[in-house]
Amino acid sequence: MHPKPNLANHSTLSVLPKRIIIMRHGESRGNLDYSAYTTIPDHQIPLTDVGLAQAQDAGSRLRHLISTASYTDSWRVHFYVSPYARAQSTLRELGRSFTKKRIIGVREECRIREQDFGNFQVEERMRAIKRTRQRFGRFFYRFPEGESAADVFDRVSSFLESLWRDIDMNRLHHDPSHDLTLIIVSHGLTSQVFLMKWFKWTVEQFERLNNLENCEFRVMELGDGGEYSLAIHHTEEEMREWGLDADMIADQKWRINAHRGELNGNCPWYLDAFFDHLDDSDDNEDSVDESPSDSSSVCEL
Repeated sequence: MHPKPNLANHSTLSVLPKRIIIMRHGESRGNLDYSAYTTIPDHQIPLTDVGLAQAQDAGSRLRHLISTASYTDSWRVHFYVSPYARAQSTLRELGRSFTKKRIIGVREECRIREQDFGNFQVEERMRAIKRTRQRFGRFFYRFPEGESAADVFDRVSSFLESLWRDIDMNRLHHDPSHDLTLIIVSHGLTSQVFLMKWFKWTVEQFERLNNLENCEFRVMELGDGGEYSLAIHHTEEEMREWGLDADMIADQKWRINAHRGELNGNCPWYLDAFFDHLDDSDDNEDSVDESPSDSSSVCEL
């Protein structure tokens, strides 16, 4: 764990939530039995008994994490939740670990719903379509009558704009003296896209990410300089298991002390990955201002 930032500097950042946690719903009937999608609309797929227990356990773990990592006892949480039944059931169960005093609000957010996979009624057809997606890549492949991950990226981007407005305009009614944690209860691919958008990961990096397990969560914690990082709460080993490579992990470590809005010049996907064939400086370039020494050096048309 990274040492806590000094309180003097922390006070200047208190308008920001101390942490943002993105988590996947508990085990659903569709996770257990794919044929459930042929008779139940995707948004109505319920949790299994195991999923309900997972959500209760996740609530206990979240409360312990927040209460032990907060600077004072005056910590609060605010929830965003997908409108899908399995996400809302997850929220209700994990909410059992909190009192109403600790919860300053909850908002259903349609833009963080599951990826639309199209028509599930023909099970074998859907299995074949998912195999095709694996061959062509998860990000750009659009399900017939459904969405691609790129489509999900667009609506998650819109949600993030609204989230920042909520924070900047204090629509969450956040008392600056409270450590605030935002908890977003969503779905596997949507959570990956959220992190991709937030940390500016490339499509290639997204394709290497592993899905979250049921009720697994990622903790983005506010560093001393005002940037959020996964490396404050999570270990290198965890991040490697998620599919982050060495450069992505190094960026998360850099964010622990980075100043808000600062650009990480060592991130290869910000520059070097695209321009690695160019010289580092123009010291050896021939001067473009020199005139030809005589007329013979000028090409005739």
